[in-house]
Amino acid sequence: MPIPEHIEAEGVLPSRNFAATRGILWTVLSASILLPLVCVTLYGYFDYQRREHEAADVVDRIARVADEQAAKVLDLNRVVTARVVELLDEDDETSIANHELEVHRQLNALGGRFPQIAAISVFGRTGKLIASSRFYPVPEVSIEGRDDFVAAKAHIPSAHYSLPVISKASQTDVFTVNVGRETLTKDFLGVVSIAMRRAYFAKFYHELIDARPTVALGLYRRDGGILVRTPPAANGILKTAPGTRFMYAMRGNETEGQMRVVSSVDGTERIASFRRVSDYPLYVFAGISTASIFSDWWHHFLLVSSLTAVPCLAAWLMVIFSLRRLKTEESAWASWQDEVARRRAAEASSRQLQRMGALGTLASGVAHDVNNLLMVVAANVELAERKQYNNLQSEVLALKKAAAGATSLARRLLSVVRKQPLKNEVIELETWLAAESHIIKTTAGESVAVEMRVAENVWPIRVDATELQSALLNVVINAREAMPRGGDLLIDCENLSLAVDAALHPAGDYVLLSISDNGTGMSEPVASRAFEPFFSTKPADTGIGLGLAQVLATAELAGGSATLKSKLGRGTVVSLCFPRCTHPNAAPEEAQDAQAQRKTVLARDLLLVEDNEEVAAGVAAVLETFGCNVRHEITADSALQVLRAGHSFDFVLSDIQMPGELNGIDLAETVQKEWPTTKIVLMTGYAAELERATKAGLIILSKPFDISELGRLITA
Repeated sequence: MPIPEHIEAEGVLPSRNFAATRGILWTVLSASILLPLVCVTLYGYFDYQRREHEAADVVDRIARVADEQAAKVLDLNRVVTARVVELLDEDDETSIANHELEVHRQLNALGGRFPQIAAISVFGRTGKLIASSRFYPVPEVSIEGRDDFVAAKAHIPSAHYSLPVISKASQTDVFTVNVGRETLTKDFLGVVSIAMRRAYFAKFYHELIDARPTVALGLYRRDGGILVRTPPAANGILKTAPGTRFMYAMRGNETEGQMRVVSSVDGTERIASFRRVSDYPLYVFAGISTASIFSDWWHHFLLVSSLTAVPCLAAWLMVIFSLRRLKTEESAWASWQDEVARRRAAEASSRQLQRMGALGTLASGVAHDVNNLLMVVAANVELAERKQYNNLQSEVLALKKAAAGATSLARRLLSVVRKQPLKNEVIELETWLAAESHIIKTTAGESVAVEMRVAENVWPIRVDATELQSALLNVVINAREAMPRGGDLLIDCENLSLAVDAALHPAGDYVLLSISDNGTGMSEPVASRAFEPFFSTKPADTGIGLGLAQVLATAELAGGSATLKSKLGRGTVVSLCFPRCTHPNAAPEEAQDAQAQRKTVLARDLLLVEDNEEVAAGVAAVLETFGCNVRHEITADSALQVLRAGHSFDFVLSDIQMPGELNGIDLAETVQKEWPTTKIVLMTGYAAELERATKAGLIILSKPFDISELGRLITA
């Protein structure tokens, strides 16, 4: 049986010299003692090195997660502090005391819903407690001589993080974040103090390290002060010794690193990783005991050594058996070669399918997480716009522009793996291309002459307009880069009727959109791979290989196809073929003006179901500006319990993918059945169950969605 060419390219099948094999078998007999000894020794050495590297990787991952968690909590804390300072403005102690109940309620509304915040306190010029989110009226408490009060007063407006203390009023184990207040004339007004529950961090750290006693994880001040540590120091030590490598790293303001260090807290040597928490003067530290690494390695090494001794004793019998088998193997060698060739072909095909599947899963997961983050950005940008910016115009506009760029990347990723929720609509290409001509010419650049030819009476097509624009611009960008000295770009649109089935399409009516250039063109091997995801001939920092993959995905998701023809030195033609839309629906109504939308929003009770706390906070804040009374639930299970408990809502806004037994579609179907008068809208970053939701007649918003679109649904 001849070996296929692609198998030969992968690797030539090994040859067998049976005479040499017999000699090797006799050599094995003499080496059966020395060789296993050397192998086991080398294995033990490299296994120990591997375990140390793995331990370093583990603590680095733990430190990264702890860093992200601390950054999120402290960012939220910074926002809450700013809101409190803004709330109090330049009110002095007398003014705050006169409105203590109102201030108490406002402070409680700001901090009461966050589990990490034990209390928000306001202290006067002399350190006397004048308002609290937890107590009304406030008890007689003063922190005038405490270090954190003195430091906050001296470093306005920087925040100061205290060592762990037991709250005088609530007897809670906390560390405090203190920010001084002053008037415009720099007169000191007092301190805003947010007490952070150490138990909140300790519980998270305990779960993060799976309660392993050999792993230490903590949050430290830059001066070595220990804010939280798991496991806690048995002797009550609250500071790291000044001469340790970790202290030198913090004093040197290093952002991250790994080291082998002996802890000054418990005297244990650890392989450790540390990271600075964003721009805060805090560090997270994670370490694994070297003694535990050695103990695990030693027990494993003894087991491997014992198991290795068994086959060594059987080596003589194995050699004799192998010599008897050698003659049989020689006769079966030819048939074995054929079998290996077939197996390699099957394995090569399987590996390719696995790589593409893993690629799709990766792109889908990344795009979903990016969409959640963009939803937070978009919601807060909209909120800032509705608050008239407050002198943040340039920053917010820059943020909005960045969010738009990231949204485009997420859409391209999801398009490539066919998980982008589509908004198909009927498009008249003659009108649509005329409207897009400006952006096409701008993208092509001044050195490229763009010509558009649209045949008369071109049939309408049904496609996602945003995806179609992205696909067309991707092709234009590739054409521009293929013509660095300028050239001609032709966009041709015409009807195509197939009387019989073709290679890519059954018989029927189609619309052909072709984009051709006279640039440098592509070689045949490059052109054959042009539509592959992440394949690119550009430098690593200028292209990621998603452009043409998104073009192909757009055409196929619309029921059509995309093809590419290219010759070196002659140019390239990319053709998109779309089925004719024979039953176009009426064009959708034009969106209302955003400002008019804000004026017509009606207040109503709304249930928000979203497992991402940041997304929920941003969306809820915008909904409240609409006049809605928002209740947030993390899972569909808890939301259903609230509804069945008798709570009534006019509107339910839910994510699709959430933890728990039910997802957003399950919740929507239950709401439609049990509470038919309650309107429900789903939102998602990708549409794994889009077909099911569509059949149920549900409205779906694609993250990150336009807040004004949500506003129209609320008022509908």
